[in-house]
Amino acid sequence: MKAMILTEPYPIEKEPLVMTDINDPIPGPEDVRVKISTCGICHTDLHVIEGELPSKKLPIIPGHEIVGVVDAIGEKVTRFREGDKVGVAWLNSTCGECDFCVRGNENLCEESRFTGYDVDGGYAQFTVVSEDFAYPIPPGFSDLEAAPLLCAGIVG
Repeated sequence: MKAMILTEPYPIEKEPLVMTDINDPIPGPEDVRVKISTCGICHTDLHVIEGELPSKKLPIIPGHEIVGVVDAIGEKVTRFREGDKVGVAWLNSTCGECDFCVRGNENLCEESRFTGYDVDGGYAQFTVVSEDFAYPIPPGFSDLEAAPLLCAGIVG
């Protein structure tokens, strides 16, 4: 697949993202693979790309306002089928067991991982995410309308 890879943060004017051919990601047992149709550009993505946030993983595929269609599922996936339209947001995974997670404050989980920051994001043709952190996109929403909604409320 093609992906925009950040290997070292630089000001955006120096074009720090490089189009690269890499292997398609393979979903784990509880994951869905998403064929990406749209990925928004958030100012947080620019902070990551330009190094204004400390790098947690390099190289990294930035982008966290992802919309696409499930094109492969792990054997334990129950919430989605191939062909379902989904979104992937900034919050990519949590422990699911700490007090914050149990109370619905997953964004405060000490083990939280973020799309395009801790794990590869959406500036690519495909991404993989746990079915627990993929969100169904209702009919009637265009990809361009849905993408920014996957950011609001947790970043910033």
